Amino acid sequence: MKATELRKMTSAELTSKLKELKGELFNLRFQNAINQLDNPHKITEVKHDIARVMTVLREKNAE
Repeated sequence: MKATELRKMTSAELTSKLKELKGELFNLRFQNAINQLDNPHKITEVKHDIARVMTVLREKNAE
């Protein structure tokens, strides 16, 4: 996910996207704990996406 795509979204959409990504991260961590995760790099990707969403949300709230 690119930051330019996120900047086009509204604050409400970003908040729901953040909630969705946090749920996905929880599931990935759970799968990793029971050794069912095929691609462990996916956890890092989701963490970066969460950080991007939070950054864009802060930018929108600062305006």
